[in-house]
Amino acid sequence: MSTKDKDPTSTEKSNPNLPWVEKYRPKHLDELISHKDIISTIDKFVKEDRLPHLLFYGPPGTGKTSTILAVAKQIYSPKEFNSMVLELNASDDRGIGIVRGQILSFASTRTIFKSGFKIVILDEADAMTRDAQNALRRVIEKFTENTRFCIICNYLSKIIPALQSRCTRFRFGPLGTDQMEPRLQHVIEQEGCNVTEDGMKALVTLANGDMRKALNILQSTHMAHDVVNEDNVYTCVGHPLRRDIENIINWTLNENFTTSYNNILEMKTEKGLALQDILTEVHTYVHRLDLPISVKIHLLEKMAEVEYRLASGTNEKIQLSSLIAAFQVARDLIVQEA
Repeated sequence: MSTKDKDPTSTEKSNPNLPWVEKYRPKHLDELISHKDIISTIDKFVKEDRLPHLLFYGPPGTGKTSTILAVAKQIYSPKEFNSMVLELNASDDRGIGIVRGQILSFASTRTIFKSGFKIVILDEADAMTRDAQNALRRVIEKFTENTRFCIICNYLSKIIPALQSRCTRFRFGPLGTDQMEPRLQHVIEQEGCNVTEDGMKALVTLANGDMRKALNILQSTHMAHDVVNEDNVYTCVGHPLRRDIENIINWTLNENFTTSYNNILEMKTEKGLALQDILTEVHTYVHRLDLPISVKIHLLEKMAEVEYRLASGTNEKIQLSSLIAAFQVARDLIVQEA
């Protein structure tokens, strides 16, 4: 960590009640762990004092907000931060009234003691109304001289093309395993967690490229169990274990319909599993099975139908029966092909 002045916008690391996501949020650009090409480009903009309007988009937990906050903290001292940065999140009202009022008044005023530009951060901008986005076009253009805008969103398609063309776009993709593991290891060492190798693998697998999710799962598992291993991680998030999925596949392909149904229903009730989660894992597992291609296609089609019906809010027990039936038919098809 840098030995610069303490930042009033961040809470002391000694606070034991602080979620690890906030406790270990990067404070400076060189602490960010991913997207080195994006970070180096933005760092060059900052050093040359030529920061354009920015548009960050990509999945949650990939470092979009952390990046722009790190940029702001690099440009301004802790005392200047609050007067030079306006951050509006999806939880704030950001209708056309706020754009014409709060944002306009902040962007149009200059500070006497600080030269340079202010920064307006619009987080979760895909939740802004179309009218508000249209009103923002003129504000961005008119006050470019003393204000820079950073628009952050998950879905680029929800930002109007006129705003996209006024900004330099950067896509933040999901984080890779090699990027997440060192940062998780740093947090584990700082917090003194007991994490096994399979526990680390489970954290990275479940997070699916989302650093925020990985830290939240790590913290909740550490608080609930003495050891962060694969079983405890999966149990903590209510996700089916790998051996549970193996058992389900084994039952559906080798047992009769009634036995399979009763066994899976008992497992679901005992472990509090959702059929949607089971279906997602079974789908991944089926791809790895050595089955005739026609049988695999049949199974995948049937699982897609079950997932669609589940999303429509149908009865889980009926859909479970449908899933088992698909595997029973697949078993007969395998026999026929053989």
